[in-house]
Amino acid sequence: MFAELDRKIAEKRAAGVDVISLGVGDPDMPTPPHIVEAAQRAAADPSTHQYPSYFGMPELRAAIGDWYRVRFGVELDPETQIQPLIGSKEGIAHLPTAFVDPGDEVLVPDPGYPVYEMGTRLADGVPVATPLLAERAFLPDLEAAPVSDRTRVLWINYPSNPTAAVADLGFFEHATAFAREHDLLLAHDAAYSELTFDGYVAPSVLQAGTEGVVEFGSVSKTYNMTGWRVGWAAGSADAIEALARVKTNIDSGIFNALQHAAIAALTGPQDVVEEMRATYQKRRDLVVGTLNELGWDLEAPRGSIYVWFPTRDGMSSAAFCELLLERARVVLAPGSGYGGGGEGYARISLTVPDDRLAEAMDRIREALA
Repeated sequence: MFAELDRKIAEKRAAGVDVISLGVGDPDMPTPPHIVEAAQRAAADPSTHQYPSYFGMPELRAAIGDWYRVRFGVELDPETQIQPLIGSKEGIAHLPTAFVDPGDEVLVPDPGYPVYEMGTRLADGVPVATPLLAERAFLPDLEAAPVSDRTRVLWINYPSNPTAAVADLGFFEHATAFAREHDLLLAHDAAYSELTFDGYVAPSVLQAGTEGVVEFGSVSKTYNMTGWRVGWAAGSADAIEALARVKTNIDSGIFNALQHAAIAALTGPQDVVEEMRATYQKRRDLVVGTLNELGWDLEAPRGSIYVWFPTRDGMSSAAFCELLLERARVVLAPGSGYGGGGEGYARISLTVPDDRLAEAMDRIREALA
């Protein structure tokens, strides 16, 4: 889907059209200077120029463990319960290779981040949708989930991409108990845990226990480091060992200079995160306010960097986004790209400079007036 969005944007821009893309969630703000400086120092050190460890630097695993203890009150063994990743997307895609045999089933949120489904298909597994409905605040009805004797993994993701929904610890406790009852691996994508608003503080699923549970985290969105590709998996020692075994056969680890940068991010000043939250909240309020002026009745999302909303007049996701591309020269992500449950929705990313976002909202207001 994003490749197709890129193609359409390139076509318009090649024709001289000024297109504003609100499609991809790639932060526009720079990586904080102290993180860049840590990477520069490390990259100049010849000791970082050789193969890194498959399992990540002990210092990075320790920093992730310390971050979990301070942020969530969760104690993890850095040696057995934390695995650094080349971005959390890599680990999400490889998890089914470790746990899914051909024909096994994986419960994936619908709508949801497409990699849950694609990773399952690449492992010859069968993705099975767990519907996320607006009337349930985009939380799954686990009791209605189609669990069979071939079901192996249950995916959840809060704060959510694309719906921007959030969950409390009670939901995580319920999901953990459900997964244990059905002998499932519970996999939680927590990429947006630090981007929350209005007093909401996202919990970690690991606060409900680590047995049979793995959580994926990342420095990408929290510290404006999407291009650096550093993330992690944490939780069940069995799940971490299995994922690490896959990785030793596929990649050679993360460049050590980038691991030093991630350590600086996790252990350095966190006021940069608070500043980003304030920026995204201001942008969120602009987008939600504009859409509500145009006739929508949206509640401001309390997490993530997205605004998820239904299309106008029952239009399909593709038709609505095509209309805004042609009339407003603004690109949105069609909800149908996130699964059948996303049909009839669109997603706006808040990751463009304030002035360009304001211009995009003016264009949308004029196009839909």
